[in-house]
Amino acid sequence: MKKDKIIETTVFSLFTSFILLSFILRIDSGMQMGRKTIYFAKNLFLVLPPAFILIGLFQVWVKRESVEKHLGTGSGLMAHLWVTLLAGTTVGGLYVAFPVAAVLFRKGARIPVILTYLGAAAVVRIPMTIFEASFLGLKFTIIRYLISIPLIIISSEIFGRYLEAHSYKMRENSK
Repeated sequence: MKKDKIIETTVFSLFTSFILLSFILRIDSGMQMGRKTIYFAKNLFLVLPPAFILIGLFQVWVKRESVEKHLGTGSGLMAHLWVTLLAGTTVGGLYVAFPVAAVLFRKGARIPVILTYLGAAAVVRIPMTIFEASFLGLKFTIIRYLISIPLIIISSEIFGRYLEAHSYKMRENSK
């Protein structure tokens, strides 16, 4: 067994043991952690399977040529706007955004465009925007968008060009 696997197994075992002991010994903070973990895991398992099915369909149905045309070399600023709109509709946060980014990469999207997608997926999701506007006001949300979206695009272009200049390649299998 690799050292990383041993560490992962140990941490998972300690966490699980703590949660179980908390329910046995009635430790309130541990019981709350257990309930929150179960709630989070349940929501995660409700969102991820349909999202991964849609990602798989996207991978099969969308032609590489289409992605290269709109998000590849020569696509310009419009590519960043397209992926920002796509990111706004992403459900499941970055758990879903990373697999989508991997598919876009394999289909020929430029690295800066993918970085914009990931940044936008963390910032401009529609449910988060509605929640934010209802609590902090529409003016705040608009100002945040006007500041964050250009900064995401600029930083994505800078970092993406650096990676492209150094011939970055994504690994197919991480383990």
